[in-house]
Amino acid sequence: VNNAATTHYRWGAPVNITIRAPFGGHIGAGPFHSQSMEAWFCHVPGLKVVVPSTPADAKGLLYSAVHDPNPVLFFEHKRLYRSVHGLLPETLVPVPIGKARLARSGSDLTVVTYGIGVEWALEEARVMEGEGVSMEVVDLRTLIPWDREMVLESVERTNRVIVLHEAALTSGFGAEVAAWIAENAFRCLDAPPVRIGGEDTPIPFSSSLEQHIYSARERLHSAVAALLAF
Repeated sequence: VNNAATTHYRWGAPVNITIRAPFGGHIGAGPFHSQSMEAWFCHVPGLKVVVPSTPADAKGLLYSAVHDPNPVLFFEHKRLYRSVHGLLPETLVPVPIGKARLARSGSDLTVVTYGIGVEWALEEARVMEGEGVSMEVVDLRTLIPWDREMVLESVERTNRVIVLHEAALTSGFGAEVAAWIAENAFRCLDAPPVRIGGEDTPIPFSSSLEQHIYSARERLHSAVAALLAF
């Protein structure tokens, strides 16, 4: 924060530093090891913040991070280490920092998310598809810089938006996204932007309490219903 983030501004010199930072809960690791602190660093000019959600993106974004002349924080969700599998391209395919991914196309509402939230949103989209609801899922992949263009295009198509993350709701990165949408896409919204995040509390060691208090997934279904009924 004090040195690496400001070196390019102060000296005009590149800082090729990539820090891999495991984060996130849902593994019963308690309050020390289950925190989601990505928003802390999104406030620091000079840092880039990356959060992949798939194996292919993890590989492609890591390549881009290592070769970026700026310091990059590369957040890797610990639950995804153990639960998400996917094919990797045979050749190296760099994923550009700052470019989101359209994880699923839809027409009724948009969920903007990242990391493990992508899994939650895709799962909910499959459930709602059976009820005739078409959900679009935007995977930010990069928080700083984040892809405002893709988010705006999606919101203009669906006219409703949920911003979802695992981290505590207060001052979470979703607040930045929701505020920007309210400022720049207000005229195309049919309902207020909705934020979903974790409870503002330390993470319990008990797995059952962690699932109840820390998970935003359980609140996503009711939020979708309320947003569609607005």
